[in-house]
Amino acid sequence: MKPPTQRQLRAGELIRHVLMDILAREEFSDPDLAGKSITVTEVRISPDLKNATGFCAPLGGEDMAKTVAALNRAAGFLRGRLSREIDMRYTPHLRFIADDSYDEARRIEQLLASERVRRDLVKRDED
Repeated sequence: MKPPTQRQLRAGELIRHVLMDILAREEFSDPDLAGKSITVTEVRISPDLKNATGFCAPLGGEDMAKTVAALNRAAGFLRGRLSREIDMRYTPHLRFIADDSYDEARRIEQLLASERVRRDLVKRDED
């Protein structure tokens, strides 16, 4: 798999910023989105710039699955709002998935802080 081009990276970052603005200012009637602070951590876009995947997480990581499902239900609405605010030939189709990188980082931090790992690190320092 090839790494993303500069064009894909720029387009993804533009879409991420605009989505964050839209999510911050819009009032959603969906109870799974209403009043929630949602972070879009990354947007990956296809080489033809027609499909975009947003990695997102609700503040505090609560109700992750419900929030992602609600964002996918609202994807058409968000795409419409996005089309008014970005200057691209095509407005990409949006898909959202949960960003679990924070959970993974927390798990690794807990693992590194565990007694067994600390004991192994002390042994290596003594050698």
